[in-house]
Amino acid sequence: MKYPIALKKVIGVEQYKVSVPDLPGCECNGDNVDVSLSKINDSIATHLSILAEYGEAIPHATTIEHHLDKYPNVIWGIIDIDITPYLGKSHKINVTLPELLIKQIDDRVSKSSAYKTRSGFIASACMSELNR
Repeated sequence: MKYPIALKKVIGVEQYKVSVPDLPGCECNGDNVDVSLSKINDSIATHLSILAEYGEAIPHATTIEHHLDKYPNVIWGIIDIDITPYLGKSHKINVTLPELLIKQIDDRVSKSSAYKTRSGFIASACMSELNR
């Protein structure tokens, strides 16, 4: 899932604050931009782990435009997070699909490093549709 992140210089000190508006309370500080951006990955992983532990839903990502009024004077970025590990255990299901569609999925999976398996592709497509 692609979450917008907001980077802001902290006035009066040599620090930067990074926050993830779609994950309330998920933020971190760093001495420079690189450190701050590196630390936000750990903050997101911790945040999502806690949500999963308590059985809470993973918040959907919104657009940067959705947050512009609440976060003035920041630098915006996008961070791509694989939320699959936080969705719970995998369960095997039977799905019936047309043969041509299966061939197209398998072709895409074989040519893209973004998808490791057919199931991963289908799960990604489902998450994308559910987030709309």
